[in-house]
Amino acid sequence: MKTIHPKDLATPELQALLQGAVTPRPIAFVSSINEAGEVNLSPFSFFNLFSANPPILVFSPSRRVRDNTSKHTLDNVLQVPEVVIHVVGHDLVEQMSLASTEYAKGVNEFIKAGLTAAPSNLVAPPRVKEAPVAFECKVLQVVPLGDQGGAGNLVICEVLQIHLDENILDASGAIAPLKLDPVARMGGSWYTKVTADSLFQIPKPLMTLGIGVDQIPEEIRNSFILSGNNLGRLGNVECLPTAEELALFSAREDLEDIRRRFRLDAESWVDHLHRWAKEELEAGNVDLAWKILLQKC
Repeated sequence: MKTIHPKDLATPELQALLQGAVTPRPIAFVSSINEAGEVNLSPFSFFNLFSANPPILVFSPSRRVRDNTSKHTLDNVLQVPEVVIHVVGHDLVEQMSLASTEYAKGVNEFIKAGLTAAPSNLVAPPRVKEAPVAFECKVLQVVPLGDQGGAGNLVICEVLQIHLDENILDASGAIAPLKLDPVARMGGSWYTKVTADSLFQIPKPLMTLGIGVDQIPEEIRNSFILSGNNLGRLGNVECLPTAEELALFSAREDLEDIRRRFRLDAESWVDHLHRWAKEELEAGNVDLAWKILLQKC
């Protein structure tokens, strides 16, 4: 394990390391306006949701590393504390990237990127008509984190109004990840997107009290086959199968065949059960996996 102290690295090296490790990062595509009425549109991957009540989004236009200058977005929100924050779908990623070009002050990135500026309802900056989601926001506070190149500036925004493309909604009215098709920032020039193969669900222990990995029997917890993810899923159950359930499962013909096959080889018996249980865990069959793992030869 390599250990690095941030102060031992030059800022560009540290920035590359941080951006390569903290991924994927959602992208805020931010429109802003200055006192002269000049519009700016720029993406920021230092961005996330921080509160639902009140609804708060935060993004950070950092000071430029190379010359310690501030970005036009930061200058704008200090003059006119309003923004529109957009979610970037994959169909906008190239135009979004083009808008990140460091054009001179006063150049309108909507025009440069070929995007449509639609009037906002509650704030002065226009919104990107093509974006699947747009948040009209007032800027509550700007918190500078330093005065040197690479220092962030937390722009704390309260959402006043949300615009949604109805095509990204599922039948229940929720946002469907594959329809939203968002892109996220990785390190360097790398981006990523949501695909069907990359999506998975994990049962959230919000209303349950899992037994925890520490309560898993030691011979299972120390398995050479089960991964940490497998153990985490096993530890998320509230109770183990009952003796009656285990006895009923034990009488299954396929299990009896396996037991006969490995009756003289306890190590292979355990190995086979753990591999079988791992397959079931990764298919989402946690109860079945527990019944397999608790069988005796």
